[in-house]
Amino acid sequence: MGDDRPSLTLVKGCAQLKGPWTLAHYRQLKQDLGAVTSVIHQLDVRQLTALDTAGASLLIECVGANTLSQLLPSATGLSAERRALLQAVADAIGTPAPEAAVASHWTDSLAYLGKKVLSGWQQCVLLLGFMGLTLSTLVSSLFIPRRWRLTALVAQMQQCGLNAVPIVALLTFLVGAVVAFLGATVLVNFGATLYTVDLVAYSFLREFGVLLTAILLAGRTASAFTAQLGSMKINEELDALRIQGLDPITLLVLPRLLALVIALPLLAFIAVLSGLAGGAMVSLLALDISFVQYLSILQQIPLRHLWIGLGKAPIFALLIALIGCLEGFKVSGSAQSVGQHTTSSVVQSIFVVILLDAIAALFLMEMGW
Repeated sequence: MGDDRPSLTLVKGCAQLKGPWTLAHYRQLKQDLGAVTSVIHQLDVRQLTALDTAGASLLIECVGANTLSQLLPSATGLSAERRALLQAVADAIGTPAPEAAVASHWTDSLAYLGKKVLSGWQQCVLLLGFMGLTLSTLVSSLFIPRRWRLTALVAQMQQCGLNAVPIVALLTFLVGAVVAFLGATVLVNFGATLYTVDLVAYSFLREFGVLLTAILLAGRTASAFTAQLGSMKINEELDALRIQGLDPITLLVLPRLLALVIALPLLAFIAVLSGLAGGAMVSLLALDISFVQYLSILQQIPLRHLWIGLGKAPIFALLIALIGCLEGFKVSGSAQSVGQHTTSSVVQSIFVVILLDAIAALFLMEMGW
């Protein structure tokens, strides 16, 4: 029986590898290679019986990753499999140190930022294109009564409008009470608690009524649109419609779009009334302002503030419906994709609503409206 003891012998700069260079002999090889101090110029592996990644890593530690890569082409008795193994381990060990990764951290961050900016720009372009396609389909459908989907329109109005009345009314009622209470807390120091009515009225007529309603529908309705259309795409129902010569934009997008455009202004008006009712409750119970006095102050506020608030509702509704439907069409064939695009539609809708509301507020303030 031959000697199975692994070893490395140096003969005039030529390293002769013998025996099995494997994990089972790792400790013995580690001790033997620690005594090697000469420079190696050649490899002879004709007597090497076995080699694994543990033995390859020890050889690379002794010789060096770059040196081994230079010696491999001229190594004696080295098979293609072992040459590939040694080269792979040498490449892995010879990768840049962690300092190089740290040095590239800023470039990676800039690349990630650039990727996100580009993705956002592409999303804006895609949304504008989808908006143009939807509006052109709407205009062409107006003159063809047989393409009207009144049943689907009424069903969507009930789902995204009528069914949302309780949550919208309750939330805005509570917010109106909170605004009135906080306003009174500050104004009482100046003996001007009566102006709490104006604070609640102006805030809900111009901003809070339509903004809170749009945010609620962005979370409630946009997500529903995305999930419904995404599920239909996964089940290949959209492809079935196209095969039958039917347009998904006409059948699915337009009823949802028109329903939300009609429902959101009505819900915003209900939100304004609920917010004012919440402020009236706090004024009556905590500020000693009678209901008649509360109404008389409201009558002195110009009606244009209500039209300014409600005028933003159709724009918000248009964008919420388009974003929800677009994300639904972008769903791929998995349940995970439905969840991702549903989340994306809610985030995008809320962001767009708040951004446009802030821009409109600044514009109206500068115009003195």
